[in-house]
Amino acid sequence: MHFSDANQPLFVISVAAELAEMHPQTLRQYDRMGLVTPSRLPGRARRYSQRDVERLQQIQRLSHEGVSLEGIKRVLQLENQVDALQSRVRELTAELQHARDQLEESSRIFAAGLGGDVVRLGRGQRPAARKYSRALMLYDPERRGPAR
Repeated sequence: MHFSDANQPLFVISVAAELAEMHPQTLRQYDRMGLVTPSRLPGRARRYSQRDVERLQQIQRLSHEGVSLEGIKRVLQLENQVDALQSRVRELTAELQHARDQLEESSRIFAAGLGGDVVRLGRGQRPAARKYSRALMLYDPERRGPAR
């Protein structure tokens, strides 16, 4: 079963229990323990999402493998922590790439050609005497001084 938003609360407890192949009372117990936290409607009725059902199935697999409910709770907490850390790594990687792009953009070197045109030079590249009249030196933050 596939839904466009796996976090959308769709299923009443009886349907979620059937999908997870569990008794509804088991779902209530897992809710009290904090293993699965379904959404609540104004009348306190539980609504389970596809992600909740997948978590229930994971709990059932771990339980059948002999992991205690407290152990399962710890496994789920650690998985949530790993997911959060992976998300943060993706954010920081994007920020780092953006900073590198800005640094690259700000440390370019240009030269004026003999015809008055502006030509971009690569990092570490010097203008050839016969091609360019003079290099326009920009600040190079990596060298903490004029770019060369």
